[in-house]
Amino acid sequence: MKKALISVYSKEDIVEFAKSLIEKGYEIISTGGTFKILTNNSVKVINVSDLTGSPEMIEGRVKTLHPKIFAGILAKRDNEKHINELKENNINPIDIVVCNLYPFYKSAYKMHLPEDEVLENIDIGGVSLIRAAAKNYKDVIVVTDADDYNLVISNMDEDGNIPREIKKNLAKKAFNYTAIYDSLIVNYFGNEILPDNFIIGLKKTFDVRYGENPHQRAAIYKDIFNNQTSYFTSEQLHGKQLSFNNIMDLEVAKNIVIEFDKPSCAIVKHANPCGVGISNNIFDAYKLSYISDPISAYGSIVALNRKLDIETASEIKSNFVEVVVAPDFEDEAFKILSTKKNIRLIKYNDIYNSKRELIMKSIPGGMLIQEDDMIFEDDKIWKVVTEREPTDKEWNAMKFAWRVAKHVKSNAIVLTSNSRTIGIGAGQMSRIDSCELAIKKAGAVGSYTGGTAMASDGFFPFRDSIDMASKAGITCVIQPGGSIRDKEIIDACNEHNITMLFTGIRHFKH
Repeated sequence: MKKALISVYSKEDIVEFAKSLIEKGYEIISTGGTFKILTNNSVKVINVSDLTGSPEMIEGRVKTLHPKIFAGILAKRDNEKHINELKENNINPIDIVVCNLYPFYKSAYKMHLPEDEVLENIDIGGVSLIRAAAKNYKDVIVVTDADDYNLVISNMDEDGNIPREIKKNLAKKAFNYTAIYDSLIVNYFGNEILPDNFIIGLKKTFDVRYGENPHQRAAIYKDIFNNQTSYFTSEQLHGKQLSFNNIMDLEVAKNIVIEFDKPSCAIVKHANPCGVGISNNIFDAYKLSYISDPISAYGSIVALNRKLDIETASEIKSNFVEVVVAPDFEDEAFKILSTKKNIRLIKYNDIYNSKRELIMKSIPGGMLIQEDDMIFEDDKIWKVVTEREPTDKEWNAMKFAWRVAKHVKSNAIVLTSNSRTIGIGAGQMSRIDSCELAIKKAGAVGSYTGGTAMASDGFFPFRDSIDMASKAGITCVIQPGGSIRDKEIIDACNEHNITMLFTGIRHFKH
């Protein structure tokens, strides 16, 4: 009679599966809690201790770790020597291993239990059973997921076998299961940002229709190590599934608005902001961000760092917007926007706690990994390097421009008042071209009399951008500094009566 070893933490559907295996001619072997629930449900079961002749030991830490179990699993059925050794030692082959593991993820990452309790949830015997059965998949069926119980039974012939290809797929799934399990443990013990061996644990959330372009396949995966607020904890309230590009732009927009304590709005297209505004209320913040570049705002992503109200929803509805992201939506505001069939509404809970720690970019054969550019900058250490000191309005305008510039693709030039972007030059190969683009976007930039700021994500290599800025009415500049021509740049600012700050920090973005 064929043998099935069942040892599961999650008892979902296990009674029905065990009964189905018995109907297919299997004898059930089990342990601990699984043995108890099966016997309580009138399933005939052999206790593993009766099979091995050894009791469970050291508070259940040792149950199945025994030659009579592992030899029965690992023996090759077409190897005469293996079969003879089993007979000589009175060991029966085990043909199915059904096993899932202690809830390490739940104890370590969700419940945040003390370390001693977390250690008790590191499964030893279960992992060993799964790996042994998966290694010998040609002869042994390994089942680690209750969703596969029906697959096994429905494909089982009268001899209790299933097709080899299904066995192989189940083995692959089992190795994946134990690999992820081990990676969770490694990550729990590790606190290095950039360790020598970097383990990534990702679980597919869903397939998107396509990637950046229709000919590219794509899916979105969740980092299993990360339980913080993120897109994966957000809630889509309305609209069709987000696209690959939607999600990319959503994250850029969200990262901008959480830079500010005041109500703020960011409008993003193709991973660059086309408008950012801050105010004392979210309606004005949206209006300020929209007028920054209304042409580019067509078909954009709108992110807010405050609850969406009726007034703002009505204003957004009058424009073509792909996605609206906010910490919450007033009921009436939701009703207003949900009348638009194709708009997506995303409730991003606890939005200020959604900062990522690392940025990963794949390259052929490997990965580039860096800390996210979320450094805290104390503006008290910024240096005024020109003869003229900035006014309070200019200081605030530069501070605002600098926070936006870090989210713009390099080379980045951002022109702002102290409450909204006026012109953004993004992604140009030379800084002077970015400066020219920002000024072109700004139009009559000199008409703002409260001090117009220019932020540059990197230093100015030549004075040409300063000369151009002066002609456009820019009165204050903020940049990292660090060029061999810093003195030339400072002299140009003094000539034009422009005040300038050096931050000492660069914000390239690729």
